[in-house]
Amino acid sequence: MKLRFIPAAMLLFGPYPVYATGNAAPLDTVIVTATRTAQTVDETLASVTVITRQDIERQQAQSVQDVLRGTPGLSISNTGGLGKQTSFFLRGASSSQVLVMIDGVKVGSATSGMAAFQDYPIDQIERIEIVRGPRSSLYGSEAIGGVIQIFTRKGGGALTPSFSVGGGSYNTFKTSASISGGGERGWFNAGVSGMNSSGFNACNGKPFPGGAGCFTVEPDKDGYNNKSGTLRGGYRFGSLGEVDLHWLGTEGRVHYDGSFQNESKSTQQVYGGRLLLKPVGGLNVSLAAGRSQDNSDNFKDGIFSSRFNSQRDTVSLQGDLSIAAQQLLTAGFDYQNDHVDSTAVYNVTSRDNKGLFTQYQGAFGAHDVQASVRHDKNQQFGEKNTGGLAWGYAIDKQLRVTANYGTAFKAPTFNDLYYPGYGNPNLKSEQSRSIELGLRGTPTWGSWSTHVFQTAVNYLIGFDPTTFSPVNIDSARLRGVEGAVATQFAGWNMNASLTLLDPENRASGANNGKLLPRRAEQTLRVNMDRSFGNYRAGATLFAENKRFDDLANTRTMGGYATLDLRVERAFAKNWLVQARVANLFDKRYETASYYNQAGRNFFITLRYQPGKSPT
Repeated sequence: MKLRFIPAAMLLFGPYPVYATGNAAPLDTVIVTATRTAQTVDETLASVTVITRQDIERQQAQSVQDVLRGTPGLSISNTGGLGKQTSFFLRGASSSQVLVMIDGVKVGSATSGMAAFQDYPIDQIERIEIVRGPRSSLYGSEAIGGVIQIFTRKGGGALTPSFSVGGGSYNTFKTSASISGGGERGWFNAGVSGMNSSGFNACNGKPFPGGAGCFTVEPDKDGYNNKSGTLRGGYRFGSLGEVDLHWLGTEGRVHYDGSFQNESKSTQQVYGGRLLLKPVGGLNVSLAAGRSQDNSDNFKDGIFSSRFNSQRDTVSLQGDLSIAAQQLLTAGFDYQNDHVDSTAVYNVTSRDNKGLFTQYQGAFGAHDVQASVRHDKNQQFGEKNTGGLAWGYAIDKQLRVTANYGTAFKAPTFNDLYYPGYGNPNLKSEQSRSIELGLRGTPTWGSWSTHVFQTAVNYLIGFDPTTFSPVNIDSARLRGVEGAVATQFAGWNMNASLTLLDPENRASGANNGKLLPRRAEQTLRVNMDRSFGNYRAGATLFAENKRFDDLANTRTMGGYATLDLRVERAFAKNWLVQARVANLFDKRYETASYYNQAGRNFFITLRYQPGKSPT
């Protein structure tokens, strides 16, 4: 999609705008990721999507990527099914250019720069907030494309147990159990889950010479198993404040096809806490600390090959002061330390980052303003300043226009800098400038939104074959239009989203003007659900056009569309049975060349869940 097509797209989506992912949260839903302060969805000036626990269960999602794919601006690349490496692109920005957090703690590998979405337990997630657009002026490095924050289940209320068990295609079995409760001031939730799947052949690779894909031929089933647990608890000290503690741990073992390694055992640990104090009226002070660990042991035919362990420690102090009616001033300090322990010998194994930030949010009648600035000082690459400015205007009670501008950066990973025989310690951080225009409507028949955006990224880290090392030689322009809509028709709840993307490579040389790899130019998702007494039925249509798997755009992956059908029935007090058929028409497709995706498959789940009873 070239820019000349965007005005036509806006005309198409303006009167009948494009729809949000099938996860159109109520406008009074409270989010915290967009501004680091609590605000409702209709108040935020950012382009956001909220995926709730109800969305996850209604869609019968089996993984985090199930609910993420097709949200506005977001597409996913996977290398062979459950548990395999899963990359995502938010407005064309790569996985390492999107900040990921769990319960406020930054996560991801310090070596690869990627978060292990394929291992996070979907059954223990309360909600996911997706904020599109740069957020480095609030969070620092990585937030070029946006921020994705996962919140684990919180609990509260009466003592409530729940569990589920299910099974389906590829000898896949899942179990989960949790107990939650609390009281008038406290809350807690404890949960465990497990999954085991025989999988299918992940890769149709070609060996050396002339190799491709996984560079080997291993026509076997590539299975996956995962064990996960979460703990979360907190207490509210009346009007004085509250404390919240949390832990998530997951252990996965995955088989895949590879010429050097074909099995990995990975563990993810995320734990932390937050203390919120309200010493005087109009002032909130919060202190948060956390640690995330991303560890992997790798094997070839059962023989140990390598180990990559990384740890990230973070501490944040933030104050929010109400300086007048609808005027909020925020200031804070972030500290981060990354550490690597590996069988590969890195010249540098740790670095820290200190960040100071401030933000102003104000409302003046129909106008809303947000401004933020941040200064980061990194032990490796020096200092970086970023900023953001947003404005919103309520044309009337049902129509609002927004505009955003922001700068962002992404620090090089330890692999980029120090991997033996490859790293380049002289790399600069990647830098970006983004602009966005949005229009949102809340007519009587539902809600809709349309956003047009452009991001210019400079000093992109690319590979130089003459030195066999990464260098800051590339640049890219990411532009597009995305939209979302939610409504009811003939008793059906309908949600849809459409993204049109132009991810252009602006590097000098033969690839100038080509599309960046693995990013689809067009992505569509439509969800439909309806209740029939004790029954609920639903369907999800997902479609993407062709994409390329290489910088030269010579290796094409064809477009595809899949249809999922689902049904559920509440058959006794607190009992629910669900059934889903995914990829109904058994479409064969790839999101990474030579790597297979699941064909037609089914899954049946039995749930015990208080509150799910026949009507």
